[in-house]
Formats: sequence, C-alpha cells, structure tokens
Amino acid sequence: MNYWLALLRDRLDRAREAREKGAMSAEAMIIIAALALVALTVMGIVTAKIIEKANSISL
Repeated sequence: MNYWLALLRDRLDRAREAREKGAMSAEAMIIIAALALVALTVMGIVTAKIIEKANSISL
C-alpha cells in the first residue's frame, strides 16, 4: 500500500512541476486549429472559383 501511495505522490509532484508544458501544448493546439481553419477556408474559396470557371465554359 505504501508503494502505491509513494508512486501516486511522485506522479502528482511531477504533474505540478510540469504545469507549463500542458499550457504550451494547449496554445500550440489553438494555433494549429486556427491555421487549419484558414487553410480550409482558402481551399473552399479556390474550389468555388474553379467550379464557377468550369461551369462558365460552354462546350
């Protein structure tokens, strides 16, 4: 039982010491999500322009 309590305390102490690592990961995820949103928006605009141009060509 003492082993498990010592292990749990050790893990909790490590988590408390490395608090900034998690915050940095959250910031990185927000930046990545924003960049993905911009990329999807640009891709949607380009696709719409290509389809519009393709539909305007008369055969």
